[in-house]
Amino acid sequence: MSTQNLHNLTVTQAEKILHEFTCQDMKSVELQEEKAITRAAILLLVNSSDYQMLGICADSTTEALSTLGNYLEALGYHTTLMNESNFHSIEGSVYLKFNGMKESYIMESYTGKYRGVLVSCQSDEATGINGTYGYLPLDLFT
Repeated sequence: MSTQNLHNLTVTQAEKILHEFTCQDMKSVELQEEKAITRAAILLLVNSSDYQMLGICADSTTEALSTLGNYLEALGYHTTLMNESNFHSIEGSVYLKFNGMKESYIMESYTGKYRGVLVSCQSDEATGINGTYGYLPLDLFT
């Protein structure tokens, strides 16, 4: 799909694009066109759902917080939601969970191998967008 057709992207196409990331160790997105398509796909699903939850698996507290800030801004959340002083630094890899409904987050140590961002789109209606996508690249919105 070319970047010219991004505005015509359907939910089905977006889900197919994002399915390529499901349970991948760390699928990188090198080409700017592929990055733009991946961004457009996740943004379409986010905008079609009522709220989202993010799960970030990163090598460090700093990387997790930076990723969260970039995703929140891109997904249209108020970046003031994230107050870095609320987090204590954790040595090593971390898992950071953001709940868009409650606008809350937690961070804990993580020993798993995956790195990336899980985006879980939730809709109040059963027929709405209800799915988890990722692991998306940590740097998708940088």
